[in-house]
Amino acid sequence: PYLYRLEVKVVDDKGQVMDGYTKRVGVRTVEFKGADGLWLNGKPYRKKLIGANRHQEFAVLGNAVPNSIHRRDAKKLKDTGMTIIRNGHYPQDPSFMDACDELGLFVVVPTPGWQFWNKNPQFAEYIYSDIRNMVRRDRNHPSVLMWEPVLNETHYPIEFAQQAKKCVDEEYPYGNSNYSATDPKAKGSSLYPIQFTHPALTNSHYSVAKIDADKTYFTREWGDNVDDWNSQNSTSRIYRNWGEQAMLVQAQHYAKPPFEPFTCLESLYAADKHHIGGTMWHAFDHNQGYHPVPFYGGIMDVFRQPKYSYYMFMSQRSPEQSGLIAETGPMVFIAHEMSPFSSSDVTVYSNCDEVRLKVFKNGQTYSYRKENGKTAMPSPIITFKGVYDFMETKALSRKGKRNEVYMLAEGLMDGKVAATYKVQPAGKPEKLVLSLDNEGTDLTANGSDAVVIVAGMADSYGNIKRLSNFSVKFSIEGEGRILGDASISANPRPISWGTAPVLVQSTNRAGKIRVIAEVAWPGAEQPVSAELVFESVASKTKCIYDVGEAQLLKTGETNDADTNAFGKELLKLKRENEQLRKKLSAESLKEVERMQEEFGEH
Repeated sequence: PYLYRLEVKVVDDKGQVMDGYTKRVGVRTVEFKGADGLWLNGKPYRKKLIGANRHQEFAVLGNAVPNSIHRRDAKKLKDTGMTIIRNGHYPQDPSFMDACDELGLFVVVPTPGWQFWNKNPQFAEYIYSDIRNMVRRDRNHPSVLMWEPVLNETHYPIEFAQQAKKCVDEEYPYGNSNYSATDPKAKGSSLYPIQFTHPALTNSHYSVAKIDADKTYFTREWGDNVDDWNSQNSTSRIYRNWGEQAMLVQAQHYAKPPFEPFTCLESLYAADKHHIGGTMWHAFDHNQGYHPVPFYGGIMDVFRQPKYSYYMFMSQRSPEQSGLIAETGPMVFIAHEMSPFSSSDVTVYSNCDEVRLKVFKNGQTYSYRKENGKTAMPSPIITFKGVYDFMETKALSRKGKRNEVYMLAEGLMDGKVAATYKVQPAGKPEKLVLSLDNEGTDLTANGSDAVVIVAGMADSYGNIKRLSNFSVKFSIEGEGRILGDASISANPRPISWGTAPVLVQSTNRAGKIRVIAEVAWPGAEQPVSAELVFESVASKTKCIYDVGEAQLLKTGETNDADTNAFGKELLKLKRENEQLRKKLSAESLKEVERMQEEFGEH
């Protein structure tokens, strides 16, 4: 995308500048032509818009997320080839919107609100104010594809639907730029040019019964497959530490589950051009708020550590290289750990025309060639049947030939190797290895920026030992501090699927930062510790906050009697509060279960 800096100035009648600012903008036209689909810059856009919903929440930080992490989130999603993000269910930080502008990610911007309506007229007035502020803030972002002014999964009167759309039209009155979207079964939906629904071929009761040639269709949430809204069992909700088989099921579920019809990548790509795409629920693991169990359906966990499904999505991107900031081009990934519990079948994700899998077993090579037209999704999941046998790895290892045990995937374009991926069974845990997960965005020395450092448990050759259950203790020197402590399992941090991430926050001074990782209970035979040295960079923005001037809150002096009495009262209140929270949680779960049965579109 091309971006421009627009200078906005307010001048008096003498031509003197009284006020002003600089705004970054982009120039593009978007048209929703119903049966003729989406048009971009005056031309039909025939690619499907495939993406994900995104919450701002991050591990340890919650919603107090620095700009750099917003940008890294956008980069990680664009790396998979995603083209659209729904900010579920609220406008998100301007830095995330800026990153989407730069990366070429379209955005659906929704009004804050979820399954709640109040008949008091003042409630609607608050929502109208939210809608106007939402459009005013984000209307100059070229990444904005559509507005979602209505409240998510909510029973509201038709008057609200009418006025909500009117708010957008008045704040964004630009010709064909009428981008408001709603659910087809919601009141007042006929006024909205874009309808949130599932592809007609899924035969879902969430699909529209009859296609309107004047409407454009989009799936705002797809992929979740929870059994009920209380138990929370699902083929899509996979905690990363559950390992190989669970992650393979999740990836297959998002691509093309065995229980079709179901909205998935295959059905979205197969949809007619009036259905322009959809955003899966949800890109990242996160706390749900309405339920004590976190949502584990992300293609990355809450620290943004990838699951297999992340690479499956990546295999759907074009194999063509481009000048985008994000990763592009050919890729291949082996979703197999060569462990004693790994399947004899080997799964590979790749966007290449051909894939060769070289297996240690007798030096045998297995081949796959993509057949155009066989599937709607660009790159189906590749499965090589019965090519792995743990007993064969054992036999070679016993002979001292463990280095000869490997699998190598080669992705070919036009008959030439364009991408490779190698995997070997991990041996005895020997050492920790550290990596900086910054996606090319430096840590800024402003006292609030943060970056993820990942500790991996590796064998002597650097292979990550996925099946290990150590805990890692982090320490730090220099211009940084570790966020979180043992109370939230942040430090020491248990290893999950071979890695243990931690957040490092900057100080107000640029300089070197040294992070040391060691096993929590060291010993002569324990894996060797690791260290990583990197530097924070000076902030380009002047900080008015001075750490040296910060004053800690002082509660004042109290005698022991006062302290004991206060402590007892505090304990009593905490217990009462805990009981009330449990009671409210139980009632909330019952209500959510009822409402999700009614509204759930996953």
